[in-house]
Amino acid sequence: MSKPTTIDIDAIVRSRMGSRARWLPRFVTRWLEGYIHQDYINAFLKKGLVGVPFCEGVIEQLSVHLTVEGLEHLAADARPMTFVSNHPLGAIDGVTLGAIVGRHYDGRVKYLVNDLLMNLEGLAPLCVPVNKLGAQSRSLPQQVDAAFRSDNHIIMFPAGLCSRRTGGQIRDIPWRKAFIKKSIETRRDIVPVHFIAQNSDRFYRIAAWQQRLGIKFNIAMTLLPDEMYRSRGQHYTVRFGRPIPCSTFDTSRPLHDWAQWVQDQVYAL
Repeated sequence: MSKPTTIDIDAIVRSRMGSRARWLPRFVTRWLEGYIHQDYINAFLKKGLVGVPFCEGVIEQLSVHLTVEGLEHLAADARPMTFVSNHPLGAIDGVTLGAIVGRHYDGRVKYLVNDLLMNLEGLAPLCVPVNKLGAQSRSLPQQVDAAFRSDNHIIMFPAGLCSRRTGGQIRDIPWRKAFIKKSIETRRDIVPVHFIAQNSDRFYRIAAWQQRLGIKFNIAMTLLPDEMYRSRGQHYTVRFGRPIPCSTFDTSRPLHDWAQWVQDQVYAL
């Protein structure tokens, strides 16, 4: 247990805006606080849970029901592996995998995540921030390499953002190849994970309009706390496939093609 902490949206936003923060009206951040359900989130954070218990606590708080399949493929004493999953929800899928994999492997798990999540002190010990800005980014390759060379299992969402709806189908964008490259370098087998879930129609409509209008700012990402709040009482299925030996990823294909091949294996589960 750690000292109970809370999030302060006003402080976070102003710290990221720097000198421009003085022009930001307080009513804007008050609206944001309500929109992301800051009071609801802080009521949970005050419990002071840390690491895997934090992930399990989020699931309990939201009364999420889970069906987990394929854990029999994963030996409890397995050497460190890379778990790669589709990213349908953008929030609850992350903490769910942390809870399942972390419990199965006695807390030996790390995420590669957006650095915004480092504001959640209960989750931060499990995180390796992958998009630090400015001077802090200089140590990023070393942080990622250290994580892959540790005895922790790594959880990654190779799409880099949550799934979108295209042609009536909800699916990740093409996966990035970094998980293949680092797993080959560190001799980690790769475990495909299919998380069966979806966000609200509102989320996909807004994401589609953002793309059509060419808006670079990820508006859809700002909806994720509310999407997580809406997930209360939902049922999700998580399927773990058999580990894919790292020796599979030979030079017969470019790394990018191997990444798409693994993505196809995930959706075939």
